[in-house]
Amino acid sequence: MTAIDPDALTAQQAREARRERLFTRINKADSWFKVLGVSWVTPVLRAAAGDNPKAQMKEIWQLLGVPVVAIIAFLAVWAVLAPKVETSLGVIPGPAQVWEQAEVLYADHLREREKAAAFYERQDVRNDKLVAAGKADRVKYRDYTGAPTYFDQIWTSIKTVFFGFALGTIVAVPLGIMAGLSKTANAAMNPLIQIFKPVSPLAWLPIVTMIVSAVYVTNDGMFSKSFLISAITVTLCSLWPTIINTALGVASIDKDLVNVSKVLKMGTWTKITKLVLPSALPLIFTGLRLSLGVGWMVLIAAEMLAQNPGLGKFVWDEFQNGSSESLARIMVAVFTIGIIGFILDRLMFAIQSMFTFSNNR
Repeated sequence: MTAIDPDALTAQQAREARRERLFTRINKADSWFKVLGVSWVTPVLRAAAGDNPKAQMKEIWQLLGVPVVAIIAFLAVWAVLAPKVETSLGVIPGPAQVWEQAEVLYADHLREREKAAAFYERQDVRNDKLVAAGKADRVKYRDYTGAPTYFDQIWTSIKTVFFGFALGTIVAVPLGIMAGLSKTANAAMNPLIQIFKPVSPLAWLPIVTMIVSAVYVTNDGMFSKSFLISAITVTLCSLWPTIINTALGVASIDKDLVNVSKVLKMGTWTKITKLVLPSALPLIFTGLRLSLGVGWMVLIAAEMLAQNPGLGKFVWDEFQNGSSESLARIMVAVFTIGIIGFILDRLMFAIQSMFTFSNNR
């Protein structure tokens, strides 16, 4: 009979316990990796922890290898075919030319920031001298008025879409709740939703421009007219998915819960906050994700047509510029728009995961 060393057994049990705790942490993190769009991290961590490396490598190949190969194949086909297509702005740029222009845009941004920093430094020195000379009344502070860089325009577009999206949410969620709770309200709103939902931003833009120009007459307000025009256009085009999904979520609440609210004699506000919103939240967030995606697409078109600051204007200006680098810069903007759209969707999905629960979490 073989003797068992108690110390060796205790050490082995400790290792097994640590391994179990590690896998538990990996499994908990898996849901968030999926939310962030990096679900391939889970099998990488499991393989590193020694959990059936062969099976995990197959999972890594499916989740990471296949997409990477697809991207490489796309870049290869693009690089081969692009030089064969001649346009009014020259041949279609390949991946290398597009990446080169991305680096140029970044370098331009850094140079512009250096100019801005030097401007403010000179302004501070001048004002300090005036104060030291007893001429504080002549001190002036001016904003740097250099041309906005590519990254400035990205930030402008992001601010605009979030403002328009927030405004649309404030309008759409209450309307959706009303439509879901009341058949009369739903009957009243449904034809208006069906009429206005398909309207293009290009049709809304002239109307919004005229109304904002007539109503917002101040020149020193909190928002510029161009910002409001773009944001309101985003609002008008993006609120419909939220209204529809909110109404559907509210109308789909379990009838037993509705009966319980009647038995408890809940007030309208209590019913909405304690029963309606928690139950309808998954569909509400689905509507919000759709609305944000629609708003981002609408914004680029609105900025391009109205020549309002942002990525849309950048694309139009490069098209009008007609230089040999313009087409490559436009393609940089196309990839930027797509990547930001993906990040915005992941952001909304992450927020949804924080406030709603599924069968797995």
